[in-house]
Amino acid sequence: MSLEDPVIITNSISGVVANRDQCPGIPYTPEEYAAEARRAVDEGASMIHIHARRSDGTPSYEVEDFRAITQAILAEVDDVIVNFSTGAIGISLEKRIEYLRELRPDIAALNMGSMNYAKYSARRRGFVFATVFENSFETIDTLLRAMNELGIKPEHECFDLGHLGNLDPFIDMGLLSEPLQISCVMGVNGGIRPTSRNLAHMAENVPGGPDGPNNWGVIGISRDQWRLIATALTLGGNVRAGVEDNFYLPDGSMARGNGDLIAAARKLAEEIGRRPATVAEARAMLGTPKRAVAGVGA
Repeated sequence: MSLEDPVIITNSISGVVANRDQCPGIPYTPEEYAAEARRAVDEGASMIHIHARRSDGTPSYEVEDFRAITQAILAEVDDVIVNFSTGAIGISLEKRIEYLRELRPDIAALNMGSMNYAKYSARRRGFVFATVFENSFETIDTLLRAMNELGIKPEHECFDLGHLGNLDPFIDMGLLSEPLQISCVMGVNGGIRPTSRNLAHMAENVPGGPDGPNNWGVIGISRDQWRLIATALTLGGNVRAGVEDNFYLPDGSMARGNGDLIAAARKLAEEIGRRPATVAEARAMLGTPKRAVAGVGA
């Protein structure tokens, strides 16, 4: 690894599950999203992963909320790679495709397999919540074809080893072309355990291998995140940090917001001998040239 091997640092800016009772730094309003994005970009983030919220903090899948948040972010930071979530439980595919069609972000997350999805509390000895996260091949196919039609690059979120294998038929059908963007999501009950060895194993199973033509990285959930980020950086992968995934800094203190978390990820990268990719470098690596996001200001 070297300074000539830049790392794409993505900021998971808000999420939909947690609230300010748990972490005061979670943004709700478009103005708060913009301020958090400014801090994240200043600390080295080149991509912002967006779940929309209403101004009271409740999750939203409405075009106008995605529009207002995206417009506020781009007005504040000028250029950053815009990445929309499409993952949802109980929200129709039509609704999720609607905000992609209307706004056309650079990238949209594409979950690559169905799974049990839960949060378990060892203290309570019970599940905080437990559900089934449906991402059938039919769902993946529908979302992927919509993204291809709209010129949106998919980010393949893989929560287990088999989800990487689910890429194969879509590559064979010609619906995917390199370079792919693949994120190994670790630390969710129902998915792969968040260990460095497991991340190395997933990296080996990325199409073309960890040093091949495709971009891969890690999304570590909760406090295991920092060990996983360090592993990905060492192996040549990209990383994600932000209040959607984890509230705590490596020393165990709560982050004030996204800027603190991105700064910690950048510091780890620099200590390993890598540097954050600029937005222009990240666009070149991912094959996402700068363009206006449809329906988002001038």
